[in-house]
Amino acid sequence: MKAQLSPTDLTRALLDPAGTFDGPGEVLKSAGLSRDRKLEILCLWAYDAAELAVAEEEGMGGGEPSQLDAVMSALNDLTGGYDSEHGAPTKHRGFCFSAKRGGAGCSGGG
Repeated sequence: MKAQLSPTDLTRALLDPAGTFDGPGEVLKSAGLSRDRKLEILCLWAYDAAELAVAEEEGMGGGEPSQLDAVMSALNDLTGGYDSEHGAPTKHRGFCFSAKRGGAGCSGGG
């Protein structure tokens, strides 16, 4: 992925982060993205990865593997931590992050 995303690439990244970036770490390294955009992309990616993990758990796997652990690790690096105590009590559990480094967190959901 290029250091600077074109508007088309940004739109694609927001629709399909896994198809746009080689991995969650690449989002963190993208100098052309603001912290808020990185957070938005990684939150979307986390939700997508959770959907894949649930599908695999329910016997509907066979597609691309879930990258949930890698995405959560990248979110942890970006935000300073995952707030598991205040997450939604579902398999998708919402994605709430502490604001240790400033900015609002995000929550999973569509």
